[in-house]
Amino acid sequence: MIDMTEWQISDEEGGRLAARWWQWAQSAPEDRGPVADTTGEHAGWQQPDDVWFLAGTYGGRVVRRCEIPAGRPLFLPVLNRCHTKAHSRTPLGLEIARARAYLNGGPIPFRRFTTQPFRMDDRMYLSWGIWAAVTPLLPGQYVLEIDAASTGGFHVDTTYHLTAAPV
Repeated sequence: MIDMTEWQISDEEGGRLAARWWQWAQSAPEDRGPVADTTGEHAGWQQPDDVWFLAGTYGGRVVRRCEIPAGRPLFLPVLNRCHTKAHSRTPLGLEIARARAYLNGGPIPFRRFTTQPFRMDDRMYLSWGIWAAVTPLLPGQYVLEIDAASTGGFHVDTTYHLTAAPV
């Protein structure tokens, strides 16, 4: 059994990580974007040194295979949303119909985080989301599954086949 209780993050840290995730996810050229990637080929796009971001999806079913560094914590969206501050001065959320995340069949705890305004593409943004923070994995094979939907019909069904490789 994998211990999922070690990486406890505050609301403030979760909000900062969510803003960093959006900046990372949107920084890639369109042909190498980790969110649009359907295979996992671009999962390593400019990953930071202190955390490994797993990409969300634009909706629907996606199966990705990728190698991640063992010993680095993971941060990933279960459901999330981002908008310009000009659109709304407060983060806009989604009504959740279901939200589940599993690592090797065991549930992954997740929490809601909102961001402070952050800069991206020369504009200010805000985001809301349900995020999972996973403790560093030992070397080995893992299956991470996300199944979530909003009441408005948006849904994600993502499976990651992860190889945590020694650094």
